Amino acid sequence: MDVRGNLDLLLLAVLAAEGPGHGYALIAALRDRSEGVFDLPEGTVYPALHRLERAGLVASRWEQATPRKRRVYELTSEGRLARVNKQREWRSFVDGVQSVLGPITARGTA
Repeated sequence: MDVRGNLDLLLLAVLAAEGPGHGYALIAALRDRSEGVFDLPEGTVYPALHRLERAGLVASRWEQATPRKRRVYELTSEGRLARVNKQREWRSFVDGVQSVLGPITARGTA
């Protein structure tokens, strides 16, 4: 599934729901919470996390919880506010699209 334009919201939402986590855990949470719809590669998720960090919406730190170091990401206060605003925008978009599409019937038309 194409997540262009929506990945930031998805990552902010996962961080809000799951709390701080390393990249692989966030990828797994996206996959699990979406029931496999968002099974995204590292090459998609890590650049988005770095972009969110540059924007001040996510902070990261190195953690030595296992034999190797991992970068752990967490929401900043600006990130929590951005998630709420992006979620409102998304809901408005979905409502508008649903209004245009109308109800789904067995024949696929209203």
